[in-house]
Amino acid sequence: MIDLRSDTVTRPSRAMLEKMFSAPVGDDVYGDDPTVNELQNYAAGLAGKEAALFLPTGTQANLVALLTHCQRGEEYIAGQGAHNYLYEAGGAAVLGSIQPQPIDAAADGTLPLDKVAAKIKADDIHFARTRLLSLENTHNGKVLPREYLREAWEFTRQRNLALHVDGARIFNAVVEYGCELRDITQYCDSFTICLSKGLGTPVGSLLVGSAEYIRRANRWRKMTGGGMRQSGILAAAGLYALQHNVERLKEDHDNAAWLAGQLREAGADVMRHDTNMLFVRVGDDCAALGAFLRERGVLINASPIVRLVTHLDVNRAQLAEVAGHWQAFMQR
Repeated sequence: MIDLRSDTVTRPSRAMLEKMFSAPVGDDVYGDDPTVNELQNYAAGLAGKEAALFLPTGTQANLVALLTHCQRGEEYIAGQGAHNYLYEAGGAAVLGSIQPQPIDAAADGTLPLDKVAAKIKADDIHFARTRLLSLENTHNGKVLPREYLREAWEFTRQRNLALHVDGARIFNAVVEYGCELRDITQYCDSFTICLSKGLGTPVGSLLVGSAEYIRRANRWRKMTGGGMRQSGILAAAGLYALQHNVERLKEDHDNAAWLAGQLREAGADVMRHDTNMLFVRVGDDCAALGAFLRERGVLINASPIVRLVTHLDVNRAQLAEVAGHWQAFMQR
């Protein structure tokens, strides 16, 4: 199947599996799994931060990040469409008693700082204390402007807020900027990396920040069930991904742009494409389109606006097949 539902569907390559098979391991809860430690140190070094923490999932990484930044009865400001507000089952509120304060994002994915300022609560017994601004980079495929990252950092310093970045696809942003990871992560207190999306690992995410922050986060990881044992087998995949699968993300971006062009030529209503995502308006035909493509070996999430995601397991020739099938559907 040609699977364009998400870049989470990627499978480990043979080279990655070989690294996993041969990884030296220990007990990570004791802190003595050498491969986990190597991965964490390597990621922190790339980011110019002091420490990192390996977790099973991006959702848990974001949850632990919020639990470490905020106490019960405090709040974080995030976008209405932010993953750690909308798509993580309300974990911060349910498990941490942390109140989200969502605001509408701008068209470029940023949270306008004047709107953020208007939502910061006064020091009053009636209100939850505002502790954190949470951004997302990339946001629905959009790369946040680099100047905005600096402005947001300075804004949070002035307002005595911490700044967290949900960086599930942060290396897509890095590749699009043409910079180093540390060039943008200097503008946040903490951030996450999802290793199991475009980077191609089977599982795993990282939370990165200061040594003191990660020390506290490690307690929350244990409490939320993320303490693993011989997890170097999984960490080896992450280490391989960071060393071999970052630069190739540009291929995914190029493929998304190419597919967008092909679908536009076929008459499809391509709304936009950014990094490795494109969005196509199909309206009421979505269910029929989804069934039509599935019969021809193509998987999409059928909805009125279809998000297509390119990744390392889909090549240009396969995308040409997709464009051909899509055109055939439109010509029925």
